[in-house]
Amino acid sequence: MLVSLLGLLLAASGCRDPKVESYRVAKETDTAPPSEPANAGAAPHGAIPESAQPSGALPAAMPGMGAMASTPVETAAGANLTWTAPGDWQAKDLGQMRKGSFTVTGADGAIADLSITAFPGAVGGELANINRWRGQVSLDPIDAAGLPAAATRVTAGDLTFTVVDLAGSGDQPKRILGAMVPFGQAMWFFKLMGPDALVTAAKPAFLAFLQTVKAPAPAAP
Repeated sequence: MLVSLLGLLLAASGCRDPKVESYRVAKETDTAPPSEPANAGAAPHGAIPESAQPSGALPAAMPGMGAMASTPVETAAGANLTWTAPGDWQAKDLGQMRKGSFTVTGADGAIADLSITAFPGAVGGELANINRWRGQVSLDPIDAAGLPAAATRVTAGDLTFTVVDLAGSGDQPKRILGAMVPFGQAMWFFKLMGPDALVTAAKPAFLAFLQTVKAPAPAAP
């Protein structure tokens, strides 16, 4: 009987809740592992996870994307020519390719565009560039035999320009006064393009403008 009572007491004590004890430990830091950023594997802010992309969608980091983007045209670097434009030519934004840019306005409000650009090398040579300008006013190209009659030489200080006067046709014909000159390792282009009557009237001012174009003075030894 005594043994049975002891057994019941031991069983009852085993069913009691274990004693809960608390301990104080040092607080862990929030430092990410040095070998991997804390947000490794997470999608960038605003990005759509791959699992949520519609069927057929390209991943955001698809290799080779942007390969079809247009390649900017290289413009000439180094020393620049300088010039003095007529007072009634209005300077305007150069954009990415121009060295100089002006609006020429006629008495009747007509507008022509004066552009100055420069590109490395010969840029195809005189004939190719004259034919490019001819195409812009709907004229047929010429061959090398027609080049002497199509262009004149204009000297301005130490520079010698090749100058063309190209008149288009049609109901509202355009006209181009163009000049090109080699300088340094580049070819410089001066082009006035606009309505035939306006460009014709501006020809004396254009030729006088070419006389103001100067190369920089050589550096002192």
